Amino acid sequence: MKQSRMLVLFALAATLALAVAPVTRVEAAQRKSVATAASAQRKSAALHQFSGTVTALDKGSLTVEKGGAKAKSMVFARSPETKTSGELAKDARVTVWYRDEDGRSVARKVVVKTVSADTAR
Repeated sequence: MKQSRMLVLFALAATLALAVAPVTRVEAAQRKSVATAASAQRKSAALHQFSGTVTALDKGSLTVEKGGAKAKSMVFARSPETKTSGELAKDARVTVWYRDEDGRSVARKVVVKTVSADTAR
């Protein structure tokens, strides 16, 4: 009799565990998707940095190219909030701090690197 009670309790516990398990999996999946979305939002809001040489420049955009083994070219949107230090011109060495907004890279700060007398020699 004692064994049959134990068996009934075990069967009841197993049934409850199986009934709760799918809900737990769904909740875990929902939590994971929310966490992934929040992580992606933080990543896009983060300030990124890119250094190179200006290859094209106009009122609304700035194109910077990085040479070397991992050559890369990036186009940055410029806005009225974009801060620039130094004289921005074609072939100038720059560092651009930018954010990804709506699928485009928007420049927040552009620093023009000046050529010092030691570097020019």
